Amino acid sequence: MLRVKSPQDFGAGIIFIVVGAAGLIFGRELAVGTASRMGPGYFPILLSYLIIAIGLVVSARGLTLEGPPVERIHLRPIFFVLAAILAAGFLLNMVGLALTSVLVAIIAAYARSQVNLLETILLGIGMGIFSVVVFVYGLGQPLPAWWGN
Repeated sequence: MLRVKSPQDFGAGIIFIVVGAAGLIFGRELAVGTASRMGPGYFPILLSYLIIAIGLVVSARGLTLEGPPVERIHLRPIFFVLAAILAAGFLLNMVGLALTSVLVAIIAAYARSQVNLLETILLGIGMGIFSVVVFVYGLGQPLPAWWGN
């Protein structure tokens, strides 16, 4: 009888296999082509097989090597990171890139249990200045830089 020695590795391997299989299922109607004349399904199918191979190796590792058990899921980080992503999507056009960067940094900081608000605001201000300088002025991206643009 097989015994799972590393539940984390075994579970991660199963997830890789499922993701790779989903890629094969969703890409089955795309034309694959050949290496010299690649079709739209060539890379996704090749990548799906590679992901499945990685999943098999990681799962086999979970059966052979000792490892830690699966930890419980922490919902706080998941919630605040997703909230920060959604806030970025909703706020960008309303308040501009600079202020959105500050607000996203503040929201995402609460994924940790201990938040230093001053440190977080300074990080957000730095991110906002950097983002505006690089993306709006440096690369000329059509993003509203400031409130009311």
